[in-house]
Amino acid sequence: MDLKEIQNLIKFVAKSGASEVKLEMDDVKITIKTGEGETKETTILQQMPMAAQPVMQAAPAVQETSAPAPAASDTSANAASDDSKYITVKSPIIGTFYRRPAPDKPLFCEVGDSIKEGDVLCIIEAMKLFNEIESEVSGKIVKILVDDSSPVEFDQPLFLVDPS
Repeated sequence: MDLKEIQNLIKFVAKSGASEVKLEMDDVKITIKTGEGETKETTILQQMPMAAQPVMQAAPAVQETSAPAPAASDTSANAASDDSKYITVKSPIIGTFYRRPAPDKPLFCEVGDSIKEGDVLCIIEAMKLFNEIESEVSGKIVKILVDDSSPVEFDQPLFLVDPS
């Protein structure tokens, strides 16, 4: 069971009004408790065989995305040096990344759009709060590094912006 399925399950339980749901599968046990006036509690216990590697490790994943991999060929070396001239807009919080304010609304920005300081680039939902992420730089969107409706970590790169 991956993170997106767990998030969808939590949203479903919250909307259903159930006070407690327990789900036990082969290697995953999930208990979701909700209550009126109480804080929501989610407990996830994942038991893996001793020989298996953990599926997701937060700290190394962040390090891998922020540090360029060693270049094996000239084209990848050029791509890494090209990215160094861009400013990286990073996520200030953990949550779910959205590129539009609502499903029926247009996208905040596209690759190639010119942005200025204070423009809203995306929304990150955290605990049912929708946080608008504003640009701190002016420039042109070169690359969008995250898919719409996907989870993001703190300090995860979201956009590459060409300041020139």
